[in-house]
Amino acid sequence: MKFIDEAKIYVKAGDGGNGVASFRREKYIPMGGPDGGDGGRGGHIFIQADRNLNTLVDYRYTRKFLAQRGENGRGSDCYGAAGADITLRVPVGTVVYDLNTDAMLVDLPRDGMKVLLARGGKGGLGNIHFKSSTNRAPRQCTKGEPGQEFELRLELRVLADVGLLGLPNAGKSTFIRAVSAARPKVADYPFTTMHPNLGVVRVDANRSFVIADVPGLIEGAADGAGLGIRFLKHLQRTRILLHLVDLAPLDPEADPVHDAVAIVEELGKYDAELLAKPRWLVLNKLDLIPAPERAARVEAFLAAYRQASGFTGPHFAIAAISGEGCRDLTYALMDALEQLGPALPATPEGHDPADSAQA
Repeated sequence: MKFIDEAKIYVKAGDGGNGVASFRREKYIPMGGPDGGDGGRGGHIFIQADRNLNTLVDYRYTRKFLAQRGENGRGSDCYGAAGADITLRVPVGTVVYDLNTDAMLVDLPRDGMKVLLARGGKGGLGNIHFKSSTNRAPRQCTKGEPGQEFELRLELRVLADVGLLGLPNAGKSTFIRAVSAARPKVADYPFTTMHPNLGVVRVDANRSFVIADVPGLIEGAADGAGLGIRFLKHLQRTRILLHLVDLAPLDPEADPVHDAVAIVEELGKYDAELLAKPRWLVLNKLDLIPAPERAARVEAFLAAYRQASGFTGPHFAIAAISGEGCRDLTYALMDALEQLGPALPATPEGHDPADSAQA
């Protein structure tokens, strides 16, 4: 199934049914009085997170959702039936924005979380509500209220504890294959990763975390170059970023230090909060460096990179293709995540987007 992480939709809750002006008519009761019932309320539109879904592809082809209108009231004090509700099911991690104001309305980080998107209109009043001692034959009734309607943007942000960051062909996909059961495409050309991949890293029987691999960044990504900037939003929920660097590039003119600094600069241009997340440096492809030269190559890179970027975080040297150093890295990540504790976002209690959004 094609991975779709954004969609634009239109939702319209049902209008309320109209109230009715009716009078009781029975033999031998010529002055029966009013008996017009109320209209039913319009159907609501809800949105619910479902862990069985992993893409918004359904909302690329069906973009308009209209809830049922409430039935009109009838005589004999009969109220109209309420319109049927609609529930839109989306992947866990979906965020809903008002398309016109770009205000965030709903965040759905937990499976089963259900929120009202658009409220159905109230039903109109029948003439039984207008009866009084001075108005015994009221002919007034009211129409149903319109349901709320919105243009919305759905955005999927994957839920992961650790996010991988780096240039194309830095070895991110190879690394996620080495430490988890995920099997993203690996090849000797750039941009083999076309959409985010998730893998579960299990370090012990009851200790595991989720890692996300997104398409590689290149210099100028914040200005639209390459693919990775489109998918950086998927790293916004992560708690630790792993910046993978190819320590042994095939191009003899490549400068790993310059490339690593450029990636961090692109990250800052995209989102200052993302740049502020804990970021670990992972020097990959040790297997391509002769063993006697590895320590010196690592130290030389770290000295130049720290001077150029001010980096002070943890660093690891690995060979993802053989798994060398990966075990120590995953255990260190698990320990760090346990110290950080869970940090899932949530829609505030009592927040009702149908009340706060503008119709």
